[in-house]
Amino acid sequence: MRNPTIASTDYTMQPALPSGKLLEHEIVVSTQGRRPAPAFKPYDPTQALSIPDIGALIPDHHVARVVDQLVEAYPEEVLTACYPGGGRPPFHPKLMLKVILYAYSQKVYSCRGIATMLHEDLPAIWLAAMQKPDFRTINHFRSVRMGAVIDQLFEFTVLELHRQGFVEFENYFLDGTKMEADANKYSFVFRKAVTGREAKLKIRIQETLQEIQEIAKAEGLELGQLAEEPAAVELASVANRLEDQVDILTDLIAEEKLVENRKGLRKRHSLLKKKVKLIRENFIPRQETYAEQLAVCGERNSFSKTDPDATFMRMKEDHMKNGQLKPGYNIQMATENQFVLFYTIHQRPGDARCLIPHLEELQASALPMPKTIVADAGYGSEENYLYLIGDEKEPLAGFLIPYGTYLKEQTKKFKNNEWNAKNWTYEEADDRFICPNGRRVVFKKYQEKKNASGFVQSYRIYECEDCTGCPLKESCTKAKGNRQVHWNPVYEELKMKAKEALECEDRKSVYARRKIEVETGFGDIKGNLAFRRFHLRGLQKVHIEFGLIAMAHNFRKVAGFLRSLSEKANFKKTGREQPIGYSLPVFNLGGFLDSPSSVLNLLCFIKPDFAIPITHLLRIAEVFYCILCFLIRCFRSKGNDDICNDC
Repeated sequence: MRNPTIASTDYTMQPALPSGKLLEHEIVVSTQGRRPAPAFKPYDPTQALSIPDIGALIPDHHVARVVDQLVEAYPEEVLTACYPGGGRPPFHPKLMLKVILYAYSQKVYSCRGIATMLHEDLPAIWLAAMQKPDFRTINHFRSVRMGAVIDQLFEFTVLELHRQGFVEFENYFLDGTKMEADANKYSFVFRKAVTGREAKLKIRIQETLQEIQEIAKAEGLELGQLAEEPAAVELASVANRLEDQVDILTDLIAEEKLVENRKGLRKRHSLLKKKVKLIRENFIPRQETYAEQLAVCGERNSFSKTDPDATFMRMKEDHMKNGQLKPGYNIQMATENQFVLFYTIHQRPGDARCLIPHLEELQASALPMPKTIVADAGYGSEENYLYLIGDEKEPLAGFLIPYGTYLKEQTKKFKNNEWNAKNWTYEEADDRFICPNGRRVVFKKYQEKKNASGFVQSYRIYECEDCTGCPLKESCTKAKGNRQVHWNPVYEELKMKAKEALECEDRKSVYARRKIEVETGFGDIKGNLAFRRFHLRGLQKVHIEFGLIAMAHNFRKVAGFLRSLSEKANFKKTGREQPIGYSLPVFNLGGFLDSPSSVLNLLCFIKPDFAIPITHLLRIAEVFYCILCFLIRCFRSKGNDDICNDC
């Protein structure tokens, strides 16, 4: 290679070589005494490039292609319904949606970051067709335009997954997680504190009004009978009457000539003016502030001044290790085959009271009702059981939801606890229990209790006839009187039905999948996508943002499945040996075969030629994973520590 700026025109890169023995000698010297110069592939960064199609540079099963195909399938009338028309033509909604969904799948959530991708990221440039909306346009589309269509778009995505066989709406795995809001964690307002300040303010207002009554009586004013808890309007009326009297005293002070009389008028004037200022600048603004804060709280116990829709909750991410409350939202999400089927955003921290609102929104959507709802013990309340059972002829759905003490009841300690009324002898004919000391615990009365959600529970109260002189009383009860048993017959019957369903052989495997279903979805969103905090404020905008991250999660799953199937097809077509990336983990079970989803990648290479639905393939992976776990436990039981460590 020559440098054209300094080489002459007759420069030659191959000098003439002598012939004969000298040629051989020179060749030997050149190869033994000197190393050959390194040679590189041609490279010229200033060379002009012609790329007819940017899409040709993107892999076949890249997540950008999945986003492009599914967004193109969306009904255009749904996306264009949020545009009024007229004015300068905006960017196409499908372009904006593709760019945002692809950015969320790549862990880019800020509008400025998304705008930067349109200049630097090749798949984003391809999705946008080389158009470049700025960050303000992206933010307006995400925060304003998407509010009216996010539910329809998400439902269409899930129905498309159902049509393609990724989900079946057979089992509905539900769980909740708390996610931090985009709010200052020190901008808290607690209902209890506001109520306490409001009560103190009412006492001070009463005391001040009594003083004003005495002053008005001395001034000859008639204020009339004031309410015990006057509203802001009544306080303003009292302040107006006092201001009129202040104006009168001002005129008298100006007309008075005697110094002593003017001093007395000034004292009366100053006293009235202080009371007016106290009402105008203290009482009325504080009354309005407290009323507004309590209205924002609603049924909640707290809210954030930065994001009034956020509630202070206890998060798992507690870096200070002091149980600090942070503003956040409760996300109720359901999955099947690790695809997000449906989600709702709630402002209350507990999961039990979120089940019914979640299912009501699911029924109002275009998605079909699942056959079985699977959830953890946090949802196992009497109110939820009754809602799921509904009408006995047409129940809402089957359920696999344990109650709070289900696991505890399986323990030996619980079964042998003689102080537990569930282990006592019950005589149905006489409707009474027999305590460990042989005394009768008879029915006494009915009692109703109302929980936080307003649901009324009915209890049957049983009481021992006489615990006097019983040697077991100290171990049996801490009550001063006789031992009582509060029995809820409706809830006990519902718990028996839930227990029978959980212990059914056909359904045990279904409930065992709960941990690897919805928890995996939360792990992918919070861990792999690093989405642990919302970037928008307000309940409606938070709903939009989680819908976007849920769709991005589903698109990534689809791209992963298609990529696995494509690699399996290429392997069968070319007949090459298994790639090392898939052969080495077979010997290292702890590194690769640590979940059914990872076993699925291995099974994709041994799938037969006939078609198998992806949902069935996932179940085969789960069975295969259980067999491997059983073999590992067998190795450990035989004391093969070396094998266990390798595995």
